[in-house]
Amino acid sequence: MLIRSTLVMALLLVCSVASAHHGWSGYDESKSTTLSGTVVESAWSNPHGTIRLKTKDATWKVILAPVARMQSRGMKPEMVAKGATVTVVGFPHREHKSELRAERIKIGKATFELR
Repeated sequence: MLIRSTLVMALLLVCSVASAHHGWSGYDESKSTTLSGTVVESAWSNPHGTIRLKTKDATWKVILAPVARMQSRGMKPEMVAKGATVTVVGFPHREHKSELRAERIKIGKATFELR
C-alpha cells in the first residue's frame, strides 16, 4: 500500500509540474517584435522569469528565460527590477495580444540572448 501511495504521489507531482509549463507553439515566430519601455513588475522565478513592460502604447507581459540561463549569461535580478528601462525582441503570443516571448533583452549597453 505504501508503494502504491508513493507512486500515485510521484505521478501527481510530475503531472502538476508538466501542466505548469507552457509550450512555445502559442507564439508567432513569423512576427519578430521589438518593444522598449519601463519595467513595472518583475518576477525572477522558474520556470521562466517574467516582466511587465510599459511601452508608450500598452503594458506587455514578457516571458524571459529560466533563471539559471539568465544568470549564466550575466543577468541579475536587479537589472530587470521595477523602473528599469529595457528593450526586448521576441515573438507575440497568438491569442494573448499583450504577451511576448523574449529572445533577447537589452539593458543599458548590455544585450543578453535568452534562447
